Amino acid sequence: MEKLVYLNNLYDLYGILLTEKQQKYFEEYYFNNLSYGEISEKYGISRNACFRQLKIIEDKLNDYEKKLKLYYKKEKINDIIKNIDNSKIKKELEDLF
Repeated sequence: MEKLVYLNNLYDLYGILLTEKQQKYFEEYYFNNLSYGEISEKYGISRNACFRQLKIIEDKLNDYEKKLKLYYKKEKINDIIKNIDNSKIKKELEDLF
């Protein structure tokens, strides 16, 4: 479950960097909860190709995070915001994120 949430967060940050097909496969599998078989049937690819594509997508998302660290930075900023005592500043920062 933790991996699913993490990948969805990475997709929110980096999904635009994937090809249109990769975005569709990811969304079908992770958002629409379709199986490899259902995706392969819908898009006319083999189950193995679907599995490989989802693995490639996962690797790309992890690679983008490794290089850019946007998710890590977002989490750190959220931690800092939680510890701010000034409610006005805290609210302004929360609205930005």
